[in-house]
Amino acid sequence: MTVPNTALEIHLASRPDGYPAEENFAVAEVEVRNPADGEILVRNLYMSVDPYMRGRMNDVQSYSPPFQIGQPLDGGAVGEVVESNSPEFQVGDTVLHGLGWREYATVSADHAAKVDPDVAPISAYLGVLGMPGLTAYAGLLRVGEFKEGDVVFVSGAAGAVGAVVGQIARLRGASRVIGSAGTPEKVKHLVEDLGFDAAFNYRDEGPVVKHLAELAPTGIDLYFDNVGGEHLEAALTLLRPFGHVVLCGAISQYNDKSAATGPKNLSAAVGKRLTLRGMLSIDHGDLRDEFIAEVGGWIAEGKLHYTETVVDGGVRQAPSAFVGMLRGANTGKMLVKLA
Repeated sequence: MTVPNTALEIHLASRPDGYPAEENFAVAEVEVRNPADGEILVRNLYMSVDPYMRGRMNDVQSYSPPFQIGQPLDGGAVGEVVESNSPEFQVGDTVLHGLGWREYATVSADHAAKVDPDVAPISAYLGVLGMPGLTAYAGLLRVGEFKEGDVVFVSGAAGAVGAVVGQIARLRGASRVIGSAGTPEKVKHLVEDLGFDAAFNYRDEGPVVKHLAELAPTGIDLYFDNVGGEHLEAALTLLRPFGHVVLCGAISQYNDKSAATGPKNLSAAVGKRLTLRGMLSIDHGDLRDEFIAEVGGWIAEGKLHYTETVVDGGVRQAPSAFVGMLRGANTGKMLVKLA
């Protein structure tokens, strides 16, 4: 194919105050740079928008450096190699890399990985077989120390991570899997499509702790937290002694203009001897092969299902897809189709 001289990418125009808006982003037309030694040029086909990206829009230090104003955003993307200056990749290879939010990416060969489109649709490598899936697998089994027979509660359970967590728990022998989601349709999806034993709409009348107690009257053993706030407080109330909390995300607080408050009942962790542990998927790369083999096998056997919300229309749609994801517009993984 003919590679254009210029292409589009999305820059951070300003830092958001609360929920991001269109004016926080800018579309830029930039020169497509030919790959130097050890680099490849990738035509991006799909890109990911993820909750963690919201934190990088703030000018604060964290586990990932903040996005810079006037510079392109980045994140997971999968695409086709159109030029190669590396012996490791050939033109036509499909690769996963970290320079999304642009139509073409010049990527170091060390920062790209081949994926097999014959094993799964390439979009799956950004979701169920990518970072969200590994987060679910490592978080539940290693960080959460899941045991057969556990009662597991997953917040944000219809999202890219939560949906996989609940299904792995079920397949590994949980005695009960409970999820929360933000619409009746998502609640139905969790139970009827993904095999959760029970689920509730956290926007229904009454506090989260009330809904959870009704579905787990004898308590829970493991809480996988994607939401934070009231959900974490409810889980601390219902956790049994020596239970585990996997602190994966706190999306309910990412766009708060005021300072986030912690759970009022954190002291419950003392008397119950609970383990609360944060996690990042980057710490668990050693599990990748095991994860791909087990989860990929379940997908092939029809035992584990995944859902994608794909926004078409190219890179210009990435900002609206990102904001939509933060507001819960997606079921499963939110993706942008670039080509």
